[in-house]
Amino acid sequence: MDTRTTAVEKGSRFLNEENSVATVNGRMGAEVSPRMKLVMSGVVKHLHALTKEIEPTHEEWQQAIDFLTAVGHKCTDWRQEFILLSDILGVSMLVEIINSRRPSGATENTVLGPFYLPEAPRYRNGTNICLDGKGEPLIVKGKVTDLDGNPIPGALVDVWQTNNDGFYDVQQKDVQPDWNLRGVFAAEWDGSYWYRSTKPRFYPIPDDGPVGQLLGRLGRHPNRAAHIHFIVSAPGYDPVITHIFPDDCPYLGEDTVFGVRETLISKFQEVRSSQDAKGLGLGDLEERFPYFFVNWNFVLTPSVT
Repeated sequence: MDTRTTAVEKGSRFLNEENSVATVNGRMGAEVSPRMKLVMSGVVKHLHALTKEIEPTHEEWQQAIDFLTAVGHKCTDWRQEFILLSDILGVSMLVEIINSRRPSGATENTVLGPFYLPEAPRYRNGTNICLDGKGEPLIVKGKVTDLDGNPIPGALVDVWQTNNDGFYDVQQKDVQPDWNLRGVFAAEWDGSYWYRSTKPRFYPIPDDGPVGQLLGRLGRHPNRAAHIHFIVSAPGYDPVITHIFPDDCPYLGEDTVFGVRETLISKFQEVRSSQDAKGLGLGDLEERFPYFFVNWNFVLTPSVT
């Protein structure tokens, strides 16, 4: 038997370039859970493969350590720089895709983002959640159903977005009203929901930290495609964490966090007159023109127990 091959497969007490993965992974204790063993074995395997591929100098290795340290220092109660790093590397989106495989026709997930707040105010359908009065008025209207088109009464539609200046309320605590452009609505008996808001616009992710500097060095812009966030949930169904994206946004194909999915691109229609409103089935929901309207339905799937 080739003793050199055996050493590479089983590892050694002493690490070298050839046996590094087996040696490190061989140090795990016998009581380590199977999942922990799988995860850490994979991390070590791919980290060592990357190191051998790029052969970093000592100075480059230290730069990487300094970068990750800076990322940690930038984190606060209202900002998670590690989430931003995961986002711009496409990892956050890949994790969403892997963990939300659903049948055709079901609403697809996308990234949660770092600015979700639980316990947003509960409102009646039709409430205007734009508290700062900025931007182009918007009506969002639709239904929550199952895969067969049956309504899901009482489903909760939790919504949040930036204001017209491109900031979430938590980013401007002394500027925007608390809970600006956030709210939770319950679907009616026929699964319908609707509310008033403002047309979303594209905006840059926070780029004044190490992640923004990395984007610059990669020749990438920091802009997210315009979107509205939703979490839609109901007892007995998988919750959906998703967005809708206006089809006229110039950044749909280059969203900096890779969050756009083709099935989530929506038509935001401009309503200029009462005749337009009647043609869209809006009646006299809004008396002032012009405004925008988007019809968006959510399709949930049963929970797997």
